[in-house]
Amino acid sequence: MTTTDEFAQLGAPLESSSSPALKFEVLAKCSTTKARASRMHLPHYTAHTPMFMPVGTMGTIKGITTAQLRTLDCHVILGNTYHLGSQPGPELLEKAGGLHKFMAWDRGLLTDSGGFQMVSLLKLANITEDGVEFENPHDGKMMMLTPEMSIGLQNSIGADIMMQLDDVVSSLTTGPRVEEAMWRSLRWLDRGIKAHKRPTEQNLFPIVQGGLDERLRTISAQELTKRESPGYAIGGLSGGEAK
Repeated sequence: MTTTDEFAQLGAPLESSSSPALKFEVLAKCSTTKARASRMHLPHYTAHTPMFMPVGTMGTIKGITTAQLRTLDCHVILGNTYHLGSQPGPELLEKAGGLHKFMAWDRGLLTDSGGFQMVSLLKLANITEDGVEFENPHDGKMMMLTPEMSIGLQNSIGADIMMQLDDVVSSLTTGPRVEEAMWRSLRWLDRGIKAHKRPTEQNLFPIVQGGLDERLRTISAQELTKRESPGYAIGGLSGGEAK
């Protein structure tokens, strides 16, 4: 991972792309691999990529303060929409002015959509075309998460990068369920794009799905790029499959 001092020594960008809430600049490329050193300008901070992104599931990283994270030169923290939507909830987050102010963090934030809980809490979830219904592990109440609700929660959180709600299946799953999830994720993306109320302040990233099926992943990537989003995420991997 390139350090901040090393980034300062890199010259003018080799290439760049821009959208209302994100500018991405490639500063250097590896001559033998596809590795790149890049700069990603976000609404709250300019992050260097590749980077390590610590997980602050409910707006905090256990055992460490935001001041310490700045000292460690952390650029972006990951928050969990499902858990933040349950506690403290969108009303309190909006009253606080978003998660940045709630947790006293002035750098980048990325939120997942809540979709991963389809896998991790599968025994508590019911997935339909409308969305996914969860049994809240905190109080046992049922919670319906739709693509529109996921984006609404993330708009309240105010993260620099938001993830679409996707139909997540384990990477070990095979058969028609994988293709069903891939196409449903595309339909949910379109619903999420329509529901996104802050496109000039927050970036909505689609997620490539298709399991370990190369044909389905190719279709997914081709369909996603038609939406001309500010960035794209690689999903459906790191779920127990062999390296």
